[in-house]
Amino acid sequence: MFVVTYLVIALVAYLLGSIPFGYVLVRLFRKEDIRETGSGNIGATNVIRSGAKGLGALTFLLDALKGYVAVMAAGWLLNLHVLQLVPLQDAMAVAAMAAITGHIFPVWLSFRGGKGVATAFGVFVAVAWLAAVAALVMFLIIFALTRYVSLASILGAASFPVFAFLTPHFPYSGLMIAVILIVPAIIIAKHHQNIHRLLRGTEYRFGKTKASEA
Repeated sequence: MFVVTYLVIALVAYLLGSIPFGYVLVRLFRKEDIRETGSGNIGATNVIRSGAKGLGALTFLLDALKGYVAVMAAGWLLNLHVLQLVPLQDAMAVAAMAAITGHIFPVWLSFRGGKGVATAFGVFVAVAWLAAVAALVMFLIIFALTRYVSLASILGAASFPVFAFLTPHFPYSGLMIAVILIVPAIIIAKHHQNIHRLLRGTEYRFGKTKASEA
């Protein structure tokens, strides 16, 4: 049945997405719990702010890679001809949502994960790489101008659907269009506290010696 195919794809993508690389790397190399440092977030930004820039960069790369692999794995699973065939775009869309869900709600950490920015970038690369690169450029420009990682993440995520629809790699299915719109919305929603601090002028600006909660 089609439902079984989608469930298997979702489960594989969720488990990949739920691997908490930031937590694992800091625990492995620094014998610390990243959840007890800075904002308590397991993502790359908090790892960098904890003083582990190299581990932070590696966290970003691995979190992005798991998002990319999770989406591409949908196609690989279909190519095995073990599961009943479903539309490739729909399979990728399901995998994308499951991977993001896994990162934000990882089963290994009592469903308390990160904000999904790096994982979303990996998902975006798998879905529409040119739009993902354009969104990354947007992120870098905003960050360079403001030094606010949160603002750069919000605007970078918000720009992805625009770039995706301006530079389509193929006609998007209805489910893929939904994912292209929903994933950035999730990223923005996960930054709601950052948005409040930005409006109050109390948000952490990258490079400060004292980190506020972010």
